[in-house]
Amino acid sequence: MKIVIGNLKMNLNSPKERERYLSLLKKELTGQKLINTELILLPSFIHLEAFRKSLSQKVKIGAQNFFFESKGPFTGEISPLMLSNLGCEYALAGHSERRRYFLEKNEEISLKIIAAMKNGIAPILCVGETKVEKENQETLKVISTQLKECLKGVSRTRLEKIVIAYEPVWAIGADITPSPHEIMEAKVLIRKVLVDIFGKKYAELARIIYGGSVNAKNLEAVCLEPEMDGILIGRESLLPHELIKIAKMVNE
Repeated sequence: MKIVIGNLKMNLNSPKERERYLSLLKKELTGQKLINTELILLPSFIHLEAFRKSLSQKVKIGAQNFFFESKGPFTGEISPLMLSNLGCEYALAGHSERRRYFLEKNEEISLKIIAAMKNGIAPILCVGETKVEKENQETLKVISTQLKECLKGVSRTRLEKIVIAYEPVWAIGADITPSPHEIMEAKVLIRKVLVDIFGKKYAELARIIYGGSVNAKNLEAVCLEPEMDGILIGRESLLPHELIKIAKMVNE
């Protein structure tokens, strides 16, 4: 089954905006049968409960970030246990914006992934190279290091719970679309590294998706042609019509 993940990021700034979004989304979902697609939305923390209550089981919810402890004196943080109790089934870990603006390192991301799985949450691990790293032909090195360090301590029997999102940082927000060949190369690389770490039998269990300025126009090139297991959508997920349009295309 393909997965379509909508990362709403730091948007929907008021209850009114949230309710308008949910109303439009439910309208777009009416009558839709996404039999072959799992639709997941990642709203801000303050909207998680409202999304869970408003949406049917057709849509799963997840978090954009979390801390690796279950509780304690960590002012301003949200624990995976809290998320699990809210009904979250997924959570991002290692998104490029968290790495860039909040200086998150692979070691911290590794702790998050383990904590998420302990609390029944499937982590969505983002990996990918920057423009400079790509130009210096360091893609292989960067992605290999990210995977090995972020998945350190993860049991191979739990790999089926992990989603790997290839997120070329140089394409995000730049309206640059990697070629199907480039994405396929990244997919093969990720799978090879997983085989090296966990063995072929278990490496096949992880789902590998693409994220980076995804829209209906480039969906064929970034997902369908390179045979990715799904997509991570950013700004297009803020438009319910476009989100469901893309989900239907993936579902076909």
